[in-house]
Amino acid sequence: MWSVVVRCSGRILGHVNASDGGPGVFAWIKQLTPGDTVEITREDGTVAVFAVERGEQYSKHAFPTQAVYGNTEGPELRLITCDGYDPATGTFNDNYVVYAKIVA
Repeated sequence: MWSVVVRCSGRILGHVNASDGGPGVFAWIKQLTPGDTVEITREDGTVAVFAVERGEQYSKHAFPTQAVYGNTEGPELRLITCDGYDPATGTFNDNYVVYAKIVA
């Protein structure tokens, strides 16, 4: 269960795979499509509902730090994980970011 306090914008980072090789908390993240909702339970027990706008894959060498971590005009959410697995190196070369805005 996630518990996040969102005042302006929030970011949640998670892995697509677990340390034992199984699915991680964000194994499903690329299945989110525009219009899907993400519910975040706030510290006071109320629930913030965010609508997915889009998901984007970025090379770690061209990561849009300001777009992902910068200020927003209203409550927004970013879900961030690793992507672009390279079996030759065993590392992830990219990140995947879901952008969402509050709807309730």
